[in-house]
Amino acid sequence: MKKITVLLISAAFVLAARGMNPDGFTAEHLWQMRRAGAPVVSPDGSRTLFTLTGYDIETNEASTFIYLLNNESGEKRQLTFTGRESAPFWCPEGKHIGFVSRRDGIPAQIYIMEDGLGEARRITRLPVGVFAPKWFPDGKRISFAANIHPDYNGCFEKLEEIIKKQRESKVTAKVTENVMYRFWDRWLTDGFYPRLFSVDIESGEVTDLMPGTQNYFAMMGGVSYDISPNGSEIAVSMNSIPEPFEKLNYDIFLLPADGSGEMRNITTHNPADDTNPVYSPCGSLILYGRQNQADFYADNIQMVVYDRGNETHRNITADIDLSCEQWQWSHDGSTIFFHAQHQAKKPLFSIPSGGGAHTILFDEGNNNNLQVTPGGEIIFTHDNLNSPADIYITRQRRGNARQLTSVNKDVLDAIKLGNIENVTYKGANGADIQMYIVYPPDFDPDKKYPLVLMIHGGPHSIFGDQWHYRWNAHLFAEPGYVMALPNFHGSTSFGQEFAQSIHGSHAELPFRDIMKATDYMTGRGFIDETRMAATGGSYGGYMVSWIAGHTDRYACLVNHAGVYNIHMQFSTDYTWYRPHQYSGSPWEDFDRLMEANPAMFAHNFSTPMLIIHGELDYRVPVGHGLLVYGIYKRMGLDARLIYYPDENHWILSPQNSLFWYNEFLDWLARYLD
Repeated sequence: MKKITVLLISAAFVLAARGMNPDGFTAEHLWQMRRAGAPVVSPDGSRTLFTLTGYDIETNEASTFIYLLNNESGEKRQLTFTGRESAPFWCPEGKHIGFVSRRDGIPAQIYIMEDGLGEARRITRLPVGVFAPKWFPDGKRISFAANIHPDYNGCFEKLEEIIKKQRESKVTAKVTENVMYRFWDRWLTDGFYPRLFSVDIESGEVTDLMPGTQNYFAMMGGVSYDISPNGSEIAVSMNSIPEPFEKLNYDIFLLPADGSGEMRNITTHNPADDTNPVYSPCGSLILYGRQNQADFYADNIQMVVYDRGNETHRNITADIDLSCEQWQWSHDGSTIFFHAQHQAKKPLFSIPSGGGAHTILFDEGNNNNLQVTPGGEIIFTHDNLNSPADIYITRQRRGNARQLTSVNKDVLDAIKLGNIENVTYKGANGADIQMYIVYPPDFDPDKKYPLVLMIHGGPHSIFGDQWHYRWNAHLFAEPGYVMALPNFHGSTSFGQEFAQSIHGSHAELPFRDIMKATDYMTGRGFIDETRMAATGGSYGGYMVSWIAGHTDRYACLVNHAGVYNIHMQFSTDYTWYRPHQYSGSPWEDFDRLMEANPAMFAHNFSTPMLIIHGELDYRVPVGHGLLVYGIYKRMGLDARLIYYPDENHWILSPQNSLFWYNEFLDWLARYLD
């Protein structure tokens, strides 16, 4: 029997009553919203540092400021004013704060100030930007990461010369013999690699904590590392595979905090990724995340406790079908708190540090960035389909959460959003498929509406109960469209088996699920079957091209950064797992590879398609978009190409995003209105 659940947002999670005469929701409203960053709780748990980022549409620029929040009253105070600050952090005594700033036109450097008062003092003076700062427990040093060229040999003057030489060179060629030579939107051929450093707060002396290393931390930026409670050791997650980087394998390394010794890999036994080490409060244990399948990027992340004394590893979530993230210890070390996707949401969980039954503490919407206080509370960010992120607080037991900030109340008061419904329907092979439906404002079930399906990327991801700035379903619904967001086979948050079910055939089960989602929606009685569209980005764009070759039931299609010819995915930034993902390659099991290749079905194309792609997209290279557009036009079919020379897999700048939303909605209006 079909299950229909109306998504109820409790009074505690309504930011404010909507205005009496709200405006229509526009992309401009999205870019007027300020984006709250991760909370950083003071050592005594009474206050929280966080960032707010806002955008100036006219100048096309972002500004980020640091705020101090009272965790009891919710009162906040702005601490920085240049708009170029990020990564706030506390000293161990809670008397000083540090942050990274790009003020004065220099690369990002570390500054500190006394509890948010007075002028900030610059601590580092490097020719490169720094990131990921942490205060050492003794309060005398700060650790940080920076990208350096190994030839600098500990001399930053030499590093400055290397940078100057590269900048002034008239040779633009990029040369490599590596398997992985570019990633996401940047080339990896300049010879720079990240390392951890420390800086003495009084003298400014910088120590290289990883001399001689030549490898990568997290490829999307940042680094996951932790300092032991006594300050003598650092645990860091780093790729352990050397050049030519045929694949990546993140392991946990231990290194002396004075830069004097060799690093030790404590996870050599695991061929898959090990990430995010966190020391226990007593320092005798390290909690980290383990994946078990090296060729499956969405393999469940399990939490493992490493005993530093006897060098044993204990998996405490091996029997839990969740992919854990963002874990933290309680202050007494008895409990571990973490986030994990579950049923198209991301709740806050707890589990005894020795293992056992896990508990959902808070399961509304999308939650991230948890911080544990000494007083038994948890600070975190919360958002949902109706509200962008704010900071919340809850006790360390199941219950309600209290909202501490309302950073976008003014914008939300000025708009009116439609209702949301959470449904389950029968998909391929009779499986239960979860789907959100987002209705236009003032929806009338007695009328007929156009239907727009949103197909998420990944494919191992979700359209969850979360606020989205790049694919906002409310904004698409505003003109009077009913939006359907199915979480088809391959989606995460519904268990490992469901996510892995599409390996070897990325098309079959998701396509059947999407067709059945369309059947379900037309069966509700308020959808005009002559006015339906299918839209998607990345894997969603792949599915849009597959749909174009296998059905003509939609009036139009939107393909953003979509995979079209699977051959070309072997020119993407990371190719190691693709033969396993596709159950074929250009050199082996070729016929199997071609079975799920949208390019093989161009002869069936007839539905008008909008194609959008960025030149700097190395995850799905731009040739995909140009190829499908060229084929459409040569066949004499309706198609429109939007090409961004300066955007990557995502459209990130305000004015480009506004243009994107306008073109998207104009295309839908052309065929659905």
